Amino acid sequence: MKNPIRWRETVQVNQRAFRIFFKQYPQTILSRLSSVIWNALAPYIGIYFSALIIDELAGGRDPERLLRLVVTTLVVGAVSALVTALLNRWQKIQDAGLFYKVDAILIRKMLDMDYVNCEDTRTADLMYQVYQNQNGGSWGLFRVVEQCERLGSAVFTMLGGIVLTVSLFTSRVAEGSPYRILNHPLIVLLTILLMLGITLLAPVLSNKGESYWAKNADAHKGGNRMYGFFGYLGYKKELAADVRMYAQDKICEKHNVNKEGTFSSNGLFAHLSWGPMGLYNAASAAVSVVFTGLVYGFVCIKAWAGAFGLGAVTQYVASILKVSEGVSGLISTMGDIRNNTAFLKQVFAFLDIPDPMYQGSLTVEKRRDRKYEIEFRNVSFRYPGSDSYALRNVSVKFEVGQRMAVVGMNGSGKTTFIKLLCRLYDPTEGEILLNGINIRKYNYAEYMDIFSVVFQDFKLFALPLGENVSAGRAYHAEQVEDCLKKAGFSNRLDKMPEGLNTYLYKEYDKTGVDISGGEAQKIAIARALYKDAPFLILDEPTAALDPIAEAEIYAKLNEIVGDKTAIYISHRLSSCKFCDKILVFHQGTVIQQGTHSELAADEGGEYYALWNAQAQYYIQ
Repeated sequence: MKNPIRWRETVQVNQRAFRIFFKQYPQTILSRLSSVIWNALAPYIGIYFSALIIDELAGGRDPERLLRLVVTTLVVGAVSALVTALLNRWQKIQDAGLFYKVDAILIRKMLDMDYVNCEDTRTADLMYQVYQNQNGGSWGLFRVVEQCERLGSAVFTMLGGIVLTVSLFTSRVAEGSPYRILNHPLIVLLTILLMLGITLLAPVLSNKGESYWAKNADAHKGGNRMYGFFGYLGYKKELAADVRMYAQDKICEKHNVNKEGTFSSNGLFAHLSWGPMGLYNAASAAVSVVFTGLVYGFVCIKAWAGAFGLGAVTQYVASILKVSEGVSGLISTMGDIRNNTAFLKQVFAFLDIPDPMYQGSLTVEKRRDRKYEIEFRNVSFRYPGSDSYALRNVSVKFEVGQRMAVVGMNGSGKTTFIKLLCRLYDPTEGEILLNGINIRKYNYAEYMDIFSVVFQDFKLFALPLGENVSAGRAYHAEQVEDCLKKAGFSNRLDKMPEGLNTYLYKEYDKTGVDISGGEAQKIAIARALYKDAPFLILDEPTAALDPIAEAEIYAKLNEIVGDKTAIYISHRLSSCKFCDKILVFHQGTVIQQGTHSELAADEGGEYYALWNAQAQYYIQ
């Protein structure tokens, strides 16, 4: 078990968490605190007026005074109920989607971080751990909101109760009473200290038990990714057929087990629940019962001795118990804050993942002539954590308006080449130049604007077709339709029930339509065309298309590309016949460059071997 977190660190970590959340959603915090403060103080109004009514019934029984008290109590109660309802309504409005508001903070980090971090397994481990904590016990950022509410409730409940309880200790028993010793200041002080001590003991014991969760915050770390992965397998409809065909649910059952047995009936937390955690919680409950008995005994003795009337008994008992509730809540919340700090540190470890890629400041020139020249100069690259080079000494220059094909066997470095070009990674050695300047010096977002890419593993969203193509809610319908037409999607578009407003898939809208892999690929191509960037990169652009659709795409290639510089990565070498230049990759190195006719004539070259291996599928 880890050593407990120091209070200084606890305060610092939670202050940061509060600032993060308050900056994003101030109305949520304010609505909760307002509602909490009022709900903490409002019960005392009823307690106070009820005591006055009981005293009047037990004493003077003046009908007029009694009527005034009852009417006043009813009016005050009605106003209090109205204020409570309004504040609770405000809170509920601001709390709408609270879980997703917290989630958005984490998602924003994922969206903003360098791509190199997205592919790092350590990032995935942290992310799964944070989500497991959040979903399993509401630990982390989500709990901070609840703790602010509980802290405010505890403080104001305590303050309200103290105001109504002070007279309990100042009221005096008659000097002739056998209980006059209760007037002695030392007895009063000892009574207060005893009540306070017992009040503090209950939450301290409870926190001691709950602290075992925080001390073992990372005990289930090894199972987080496994739970997340197999949960993903369960709900992804794309996997449903394979799961059933090969009875893969049995594999899921076998592996979807926390290897450490953390949550099993005989695991760590079961042991703690039956052992120290259970004992501390039981002791806390017992102490609470003792405290209640002590309060009733002390108040009743003073009332019996004539220190105050019957109505005051209800006021003091209720108020003291409220004070105890506030103190207990305060201590419990402070303990919970301390326990949650361990989980917040994991959240901040995720949020503080550094982005190693240098963010330049140079502006990328907006050129109407699209003359952007890119050059790879002796570029070598190793993936993080790898000792072997994925690319080695690659030197290539892209000429403006050129059609270039990138070919090679699987694992030869083609996709890595494109990731470097798009600056998803930076070279380990060498440099990449845009118009003679190292691309690291350019503003990253502006540099990305000059590329339209269809990745091999592209994704479409369960949103309207038009928004999928435009990658935004506002778009030019005619331009979207034109791009879809160029990509060969016109016939399918005509059959869409709502045209461009038709939802794809059914995850978001039940009226959504399912599309084939080939249709999805055409939409992805249309999306790349709509961006209208000077560089168009297509990674296996026809992999999901049938031969006829593939032929149609390549037949109107020049129309589709226009004046753009186009780069194609493909295993289907038929695309190479349409290109001005071909790069042949082998084991991370460019081993051949030239036109199709030049490379096809080199019988000893890699391209010749690749082309003839596929010759049966193409007409030469």
